[in-house]
Amino acid sequence: MVRGLTEVPTDALRALLRLVYKEEIALPLTITQITRTGLQYCASDLLGALRTLDKAGVMAVLTVVIAEREAQIARPLATPREAGGDDNAFSGDKT
Repeated sequence: MVRGLTEVPTDALRALLRLVYKEEIALPLTITQITRTGLQYCASDLLGALRTLDKAGVMAVLTVVIAEREAQIARPLATPREAGGDDNAFSGDKT
């Protein structure tokens, strides 16, 4: 099962983004590099998503994931009507 970065805490993503930006971590990412940063608890997910990327790629992915999470927190959940959906979509009513 592929989880991507969904289980990695946002603070860990921010920390990694800072390290990559400041060139304080070598790329491509390895378990050794991640362990040296103290992020070994999420190494499997980080390596699965970012292992083959260069600096620009890692920074782009991390920036997008962090921005999406922040946007999700900032906007309230929409009701089906607000989202343009059918209020009866889940009621079992097929009319």
